[in-house]
Amino acid sequence: MKSEVLLAPFSSPSHGVESNECCDTIMSPAELASGDFGCSHYRRRCKIRAPCCNEIFDCRHCHDEAKNSLETNPLDRHDLPRQEVEKVICSLCETEQDVQQYCVGCGVCMGKYFCSICKFFDDDTSKNQYHCDDCGICRTGGKENFFHCNNCGCCYSKLMEGGHPCVERAMHHNCPVCFEFLFDSRKDISVLPCGHTIHLDCLKEMELHFQYSCPVCSKSIYDMSKVWKKLDEVVASTPMPEIYRNKMVWILCNDCGAKNEVNFHIVAHKCLNCKSYNTRQTQGGPAASCSSDVAEIVR
Repeated sequence: MKSEVLLAPFSSPSHGVESNECCDTIMSPAELASGDFGCSHYRRRCKIRAPCCNEIFDCRHCHDEAKNSLETNPLDRHDLPRQEVEKVICSLCETEQDVQQYCVGCGVCMGKYFCSICKFFDDDTSKNQYHCDDCGICRTGGKENFFHCNNCGCCYSKLMEGGHPCVERAMHHNCPVCFEFLFDSRKDISVLPCGHTIHLDCLKEMELHFQYSCPVCSKSIYDMSKVWKKLDEVVASTPMPEIYRNKMVWILCNDCGAKNEVNFHIVAHKCLNCKSYNTRQTQGGPAASCSSDVAEIVR
């Protein structure tokens, strides 16, 4: 798992837990054939009975995909409350029982990692699952590699500890690109320099379309100084018609928040404070209300 100081992708929340209850016993031939059990999300030897609809699914993700599909009546769509699961069904002997790591019927270990809080089973121990009491769910990547930020309300890589920009409940919202809820997403998530969060894949997709600003606050995501120098050259080589040469407009800088009155130019407007071209036109100066910060129509 890679991490960076400003742009730090980290393992998304999963559903295993760090536990001392690992199955170190010799596995039976049936257990060794674990590839025959589980689903596309997890390898395990049990299914769950959904407390919300009383149906049986391989895991909560299988339930959510089925119950939130386009074919499902919108009024019937819902997610499975993971911590309310009370019954599991052994995949080997089909015994239905209370949530526990070992089957009461055949004794099989239903998951090498087991969380009694999240009601989760998983055989893939390479994920280094651990349960975060503050998050209230299980995550992946190893507890020793993460810390929980109480202000942001989520776990971050320790490489960001003491230096990350705090945003209250930073991941308790949908990804601004794909709109999937980030807090318990299984995909890798990046923390932008401004503190807002986004799926790593969505961020890469933005780059492919030359989008280099945060979709939430519009601050620049990367060091754009080389781009600004290039724009200086373009602006200098693009003289404005006589009618616009003395036209002045107010701009708001998305990077530093400063307001400036600058000469109007068709290419871009440069912030006089931080030299950024990540700006937008407004209808008023420093005393104007926030509601008036809309693009001015050039007459």
